Amino acid sequence: MNAASLVQRLAVNAQVKRLGVGAQRVVKVGFLGPLSGPVSSWGLPGLNGCRIWVDWINRTGGMLIGGTRHNVQLLAEDCGYEPDRAAEGARRLVQDHGVGLLMMHGGDTFRPVQDYLMSRKILTSTLLPSDLSPDTPYLIAPSEIHPLYNVTAVEWLARNRPDLRRVAMCSQTDALGLPSLATYRAAFAAEGIASVGEIRYAPETTNADEILRAMLAGSPDILCWCTSYEPMVHALTEAAFRSGFRGQIISCTADYYRRLVDRTSIDFMEGFLFQFPDFDDPELRDKAFFFNRPAEFFAEYNRRFPDSWSAVSWEYVATLDLWHAAVEKAGTAAPVSVLAAMKHGGLGEHAFGIAKWAGSDLFGNDNALIGDWPVVRITNGQARIVAFGSVPAWLQRHGGRLRDEMRALGLMWDQRHSGVSGELRIAAG
Repeated sequence: MNAASLVQRLAVNAQVKRLGVGAQRVVKVGFLGPLSGPVSSWGLPGLNGCRIWVDWINRTGGMLIGGTRHNVQLLAEDCGYEPDRAAEGARRLVQDHGVGLLMMHGGDTFRPVQDYLMSRKILTSTLLPSDLSPDTPYLIAPSEIHPLYNVTAVEWLARNRPDLRRVAMCSQTDALGLPSLATYRAAFAAEGIASVGEIRYAPETTNADEILRAMLAGSPDILCWCTSYEPMVHALTEAAFRSGFRGQIISCTADYYRRLVDRTSIDFMEGFLFQFPDFDDPELRDKAFFFNRPAEFFAEYNRRFPDSWSAVSWEYVATLDLWHAAVEKAGTAAPVSVLAAMKHGGLGEHAFGIAKWAGSDLFGNDNALIGDWPVVRITNGQARIVAFGSVPAWLQRHGGRLRDEMRALGLMWDQRHSGVSGELRIAAG
């Protein structure tokens, strides 16, 4: 396996004599994500990270493919997390521009374009492995394994705070929220933590105070926001602060968490658990991760795009890094060949270490790269990694429980899921 990082490959490429004058050929990459609207914090920061990556690659002469240098051209379409806009954007990127890789956020915006992309054998990436099925052979989840990694923070919490025994959860009823709800259900149940309230709300809901009141009715020790959108995470957290709640909060993401610290207090945010580190974290400094020299990337990102670092700022870049390695290994950017090179040997170099291509038990194919994932805790107003949890080890112990919870919500690949009512509902524990 080629263990070279992006930075290492760039250093080597910079020393290779350029063939011809400059990079005369172009390989095109498409970005189809939410660049506006309530999900934009999971789209635009990712595009910004890709811009840095493309600049780094092209600055050293481009990608070396089959002995010829190619510049990378990044083409972006804003879907706003709207299925119709996603379908239009996908067709423009594929038909008008001929992209060799299409990066998507996934979820409700992937489903309308699934048949179109798969029938054309377009190598497509998603941040949501719940998009995977036997009908998506050219769809990969190589950088984020949402929501599987959420189990690591629950496991850490149970180990370090065994006194916390009651949880209330909330989730929006879409392809982001429901798989997350199923995963948190399984994770808390595996630790013997009782659910005392479960709120499902429509994605367009904005009344955080109403949701919070319903969650607090069961007197929970823990409030879990699941994978609520960034505006709702902020609204719920601020509502909890105003309510006087001083227990544990856990969430998939905490984008722009410093704003929450400013709007609440350092003491209130102490111990807030989520899954996405800042890349200047000391725990990343000396690790031989595939995403090498993360602090350098973090510094350039914040210099060029200040106050916009989010959960996805690095994730599309991690996908590009894996794709780059596979293209050079295959000697071609042809999607089928690149996919074969990427999955050769069954292992891949995930952002946080070596991971395995797996997922057939949950998703119907092995196109998810599953490995370790960090647990992040806010301490004195600063996000810091407190542990790396093994997702494969958890699945080995509790995978059956997770499958049961996914099936209960109609989320398994072999189910036809017609959707869940978006009305505010409470499921008593």
